Amino acid sequence: MSSLGTPDPHPGWLSEEDLTHVRHRLPLLYVEAIPVRQDEDGSVTEVGLLLRADAGGAFKRTIVSGRVLYAETVRSALLRHLEKDLGPMALPRLPASPTPFTVAEYFPLPGLGRFSDERQHAVSLVFVVPVTGHCEPRQDALELTWFSPREAVGDGVTHELEGGRGALIRAAMAHVGALD
Repeated sequence: MSSLGTPDPHPGWLSEEDLTHVRHRLPLLYVEAIPVRQDEDGSVTEVGLLLRADAGGAFKRTIVSGRVLYAETVRSALLRHLEKDLGPMALPRLPASPTPFTVAEYFPLPGLGRFSDERQHAVSLVFVVPVTGHCEPRQDALELTWFSPREAVGDGVTHELEGGRGALIRAAMAHVGALD
């Protein structure tokens, strides 16, 4: 409820000012999804990476990512961010009980950990998510490019990934057995 006694139209959302305040005081919970395509036997054949421009105008590759809102389930957060970044026709296939393949911790200062995010300290549950439909990047994503697992972990692509996410892609491909 707002201070006027009316229901909050966006429960779980923070104003930009409140978010900045919280980011400087608490770690935030995120979900990240690495979209993949699979063949008939379930083997990963492609990895989808988003292309975005950062605040300085540099192009960076990244994965589906976003905050878990107050009172939102991890499953709902995953589905919300997949639709937000890949479009409503991506048709992600989440298991009945989604379990992350790893947990990544992002620090605002370089050298504190493997992953970095200059805005905040964040803890992220990271998932490999098969998608079967048509992906149309939305929001601030310029494009979605599909790479073979080998290409996705190659130096050319991992160099373009922000915040150390190249290590996440490599770990995800090893986890699903795509780096034989």
